Amino acid sequence: MKLAVLTFFGALWASFAASQTLNFPSNATLLRETSSAVDSYAMPIGPWVAGGLPVKTEEGHLTQQAWRISATGLTSLQLVRPVREQLRNDGFEILFECKDQACGGFDFRFSTPVLPPPDMQVNLGDFRYLAASRDTDEGAEIISIIASRSANAGFVQVTRVGAAAETVSEATAQTLRASPSSVPPTDFAASLSETGHAILSGLTFETGSSQLADGSFDALQALADYLAAQPDLSVALVGHTDASGSLDGNIVLSKRRAGSVLERLVSDYGVARRQLDAQGMGYLSPIASNQTQEGRDANRRVEVIVTSTQ
Repeated sequence: MKLAVLTFFGALWASFAASQTLNFPSNATLLRETSSAVDSYAMPIGPWVAGGLPVKTEEGHLTQQAWRISATGLTSLQLVRPVREQLRNDGFEILFECKDQACGGFDFRFSTPVLPPPDMQVNLGDFRYLAASRDTDEGAEIISIIASRSANAGFVQVTRVGAAAETVSEATAQTLRASPSSVPPTDFAASLSETGHAILSGLTFETGSSQLADGSFDALQALADYLAAQPDLSVALVGHTDASGSLDGNIVLSKRRAGSVLERLVSDYGVARRQLDAQGMGYLSPIASNQTQEGRDANRRVEVIVTSTQ
C-alpha cells in the first residue's frame, strides 16, 4: 500500500512501480547526485573473498545519489529494511544483502564505489548493503543500496543503472525511516515552518486501539493555532503503529488513529476540516526499537506534514 502526500520535499513516497522512484522520508536531504547518460556499473552481488568481489555488470543510464536522514538512534537495518520491501513489492529480485563484516568489512567497503564524505559516510562497524535487479520492457535494471549512520544521522547511497534517466525522488515517510523529531509545543510553529513536519508529541494510543485518549493535548492546540493563523495551509496527519500484528491490519489501524486525531482537531479545537487529511503507514516507519515497551510506545504516534500552502 502506497501513501501519496505532498510535503516540502515533494510527493510522499511515490510508487516505485508507477514512477520509477525510490521513496525517502520527509527529513531526508539529497546531498549529492551524479549522473551519466551511458555508463556501466559492476554491482557487487556477493561478499569480498580472496581479493575480489562477484559482480553483476549492466550498462545504461547511471545515477548515484547520497542522502542524509536527520535523526538520532537510527540503525542501518532501519534504513535498509523498508527499501528492501519496496523493491520486492515492485518486482525486484534481491540478489545479495549483507552487514559490515559479513560483506567483507574494510575490503568490501573500499572495493565498492562510494560517493565521498561528507556527503556519504560509511561507518565500517555498522553498514548494510543490498543489491537487486529486475527485467523491464526497456531492459535490465539494477540497483544497490549502502546504508550507514553517524551519531546524529543516517546516510544512504543509491546506485542505479537502467534504460531511462530515472532518479530517486525527494519524498516523505513510507519506507527507510528516520522520522521527524518530536518538538515541544513552544517550538511547534517554527518546526513546521522550517522543515514542514513534526511529531504530535504527547498523544496516547494503546496497542490495538485507534482512539485517541481523552483530555486536552498541547500539541493539538499548537497545531490548531498554527492552522488558524494560516487558513490557506493544509496538512496531512500520518499515523504510525508499533510492530504488533500484521502489516495490513496496522496500515488500517494507523489511518484510523490519524482519523481520530483529525476528528478531535475539528470537534474540540475548531480546525477547518478542509485543512486536514488523514493517512496511515502502519509499522513501516519506526523511530525506535519494537523490542522494548518504550520503543513500541514511541512508535505509536501521529506526525503532521505540511502538504500545501494554497
